Amino acid sequence: MIAELQQTVANFAHALDELNVPELETVLTEDTTWTITMPGKPLLGPVAGRAAVLDFIRAGHSAQTGRVRHHLGNVAAAKADAATAEVRAYLLQTRNTGERIQLISTGVYMFSLRRYDGRWRIAELALTLDNAF
Repeated sequence: MIAELQQTVANFAHALDELNVPELETVLTEDTTWTITMPGKPLLGPVAGRAAVLDFIRAGHSAQTGRVRHHLGNVAAAKADAATAEVRAYLLQTRNTGERIQLISTGVYMFSLRRYDGRWRIAELALTLDNAF
């Protein structure tokens, strides 16, 4: 089960970076909610519902410059049963402009997942960034 949870989180990060909407649709629940906390900034969210989250992702992609990557590490299941799980992971976010590579941010993801149609999906995502960018 842990490997499945880790794979779901990895699939999310890859789909996010590639703006792979079909994959994002399979990894997010219909009622998914996202919140993002940054030091010195108001809480962002909750962004509620898969359609709203996908719009949020699209807007982020159109505003970014260079190639942004979300590197997830120390992915660990905090708790899990047959239907629900909580997973946390460290975030290291980078941007490659072709001329330089920049560290954008670090933080911690908390994912709440639900099993649906035989696969794990992200029901809630809470990201706490260590810095505002």
